[in-house]
Amino acid sequence: MPGDRETLADSRFRCNDRERACFEAGIKMATIYHQFVGTPFCERNVGDLEKTIAECIKVQPYVRDAEVSIRRGCGDKEDQYSYTSLTGDMIDATVVVELGGASVKAVMRYDAELGYPLMYIEDIQ
Repeated sequence: MPGDRETLADSRFRCNDRERACFEAGIKMATIYHQFVGTPFCERNVGDLEKTIAECIKVQPYVRDAEVSIRRGCGDKEDQYSYTSLTGDMIDATVVVELGGASVKAVMRYDAELGYPLMYIEDIQ
């Protein structure tokens, strides 16, 4: 059955493997941003949050690797009421998607010149 699902899913696309790999990478970047922005954290658990985000992305189709880091120093916990909510400018993420013969490396990184957490394709093969 799993092979049949892949064939069925593949039949829905009208693009080549490189184009579809870029599409898939975009979905993964959007998932990181839209699913996790707003998550509360503090310095004590920021490493756990980084790992959780990366592991959640790795279970999605075609992901070969995912790495996430969150800018430190923005989640200091002074008392039980102190925490920070994750924002896009705190996230530095890399996702590698492999599909067919294509490999895409997508990155999300805050671009200070643009003043924006930019998502882009860093490499495609």
